[in-house]
This record gives sequence, C-alpha cells and structure tokens, in this order.
Amino acid sequence: MSVAAASAHYFLGVDGGGTGCRARIEDEAGTVLGQGLSGPATTRLGIGAAWASVAKAFDAAIEEAGFGPAEIARIRAGIGLAGIGRKGALEAFRAIAHPFASIDFVSDGVGACLGAHSGQDGAIVIAGTGSIGIGFVDGRDLRVGGYGFPISDEGSGADLGLKAVQLALRAHDGRHERTALLTEVMQRFKDDPIEAVAWMDRATATDYAAFAPMVIRHADQGDPVGRRIVQGAAEQVDTFVRVLFEKGAPRLTLLGGLSSPLEPWLSPDVRRRLKPADGDAVSGAIILAKKSLGGR
Repeated sequence: MSVAAASAHYFLGVDGGGTGCRARIEDEAGTVLGQGLSGPATTRLGIGAAWASVAKAFDAAIEEAGFGPAEIARIRAGIGLAGIGRKGALEAFRAIAHPFASIDFVSDGVGACLGAHSGQDGAIVIAGTGSIGIGFVDGRDLRVGGYGFPISDEGSGADLGLKAVQLALRAHDGRHERTALLTEVMQRFKDDPIEAVAWMDRATATDYAAFAPMVIRHADQGDPVGRRIVQGAAEQVDTFVRVLFEKGAPRLTLLGGLSSPLEPWLSPDVRRRLKPADGDAVSGAIILAKKSLGGR
C-alpha cells in the first residue's frame, strides 16, 4: 500500500428514514465506492433496531467497496436518523461501539438540508408522510413545525388523509356534500363508520398518508372537496416557506413525496423562490462526515 493510500480518508453517509435506510461510501474526490440499502431506521423502532438497520446498510456499502479492516478504520461516518431528537436517543447512539475513525449523528431532516444546499446556509420544507421546515443561517438552527401527527405535520400526507376521512364521515351522516372523493374514502371502510372507527384505533400516520394519492388524484380531476383539502395543504406549505425566509433563510428547497404533486398548488411568490436540491440526504450525511476533519 502506498503512503498516500495509507493516509487516505473515506467518507460514509447514511440516511436513515422511516421508510428505509441508504448508505454510500465516497473517497476524497467524491467517487462512489460502495452503496447499501436496508429497512426503516427510525428511533420509533427502538435504538437497537434502528442501529441494526443502519449497520446493515453500511455493511453492504463496505462489502461493495471491498474494504478490509485497514480501510474501515479510515472511514469518517455521518449518520442522519429519523427521530434522533427523542430524549436520550443521541446519547444512546454515541455510546454504540463502531469501527470508524469518527462518527457523528444528526436528524434525517438536517441531513437532507445539508445535502440540499451543499452544506451552506439554506432551508428545506419536507412534505411527505409528515412535514417540517428546517434551516441553518449564520450558525443558527431554524425549525418550523414537525412536532408529529396529529398535533402537527400540517400540509403532510397524513394530514391530507385525516381531513379526507373526517369529511367522508360527515358526508356519510349528511352533514357534508358527498363527492366522488368522499364516496371512495368510505368504500375503503365498506361504507360503514364502525369500520372506520376500528381502523382509526390502530391507524398510524403512514396509514392516514396512504389516502393522500387518492385525495390528490380527485383534486386534479376537479373534485371540489379534494381541491379544498389540497389547497389547504398547499397554504400550510406556503406558510412554512414564507416563515423560513422571514427567519433569514437565503435559499429554500421543497422535498418529500408530496413536493411534486403540491408544487402546482403553491402560491406564485413561493414557487418562484424555490430552488432544486444540490444533493440528497446521503450527500448531506457525507458533508457531516467531512466536518470531522475540520478540527484537524
């Protein structure tokens, strides 16, 4: 092995979200050496289960890169994890033994923001199953919303689904006009409110968000209730964006599974100010990993 190879740094980025986990290893030039995938890695599953998913993803990336112990010991790791802000979670992850030169953890949202703006100041609004606004400006962290469904996550897929189910039950009672959207929602419950109540007792944010594509499809087809629900969600996203700009964000990117379908519904002033992401959340985790060299 050459002297240069022996002193080389490698960077591992992991994006651990509620639906899956992605890992990537790059060299100092940014060349991708290995990638890996695994299942959900949110702290809601427990620290052990979340770390097992992260480890499965980075083990696959290490294997693809063909790394042995010598290379692994020169890896600087950055891990973005859903739910890292839960009490005690960060300390628990930092206490786990690892084989790397360094490791650091942030929330999956912070990882996405780092990636979207190449580590520079900026903000993101994520509109997916949940919703949140996150940013960095002059060393300050910005946050808007994202406190969890059903008390927060306005404009999210879960929020769209909740409103559709609420209005479908009202329409069933005759308290609200019954449109094609609301008829289809009630068909999911065999047109029986008791079925909806039984479903509600065990439904998660993800289960509510499963109605979002139906709501958007009907809205795009002109269903008046669908249009009102989607317009309301877009207004919430408009507010996220405007507040983040008011707080000093110099640039903003809209991310998440609902970002594309909601964008046409946003106000013109908001749409004009959005910029595409520079990179993804794994890129952000790699930027985090590289920051460990800053103090050297």
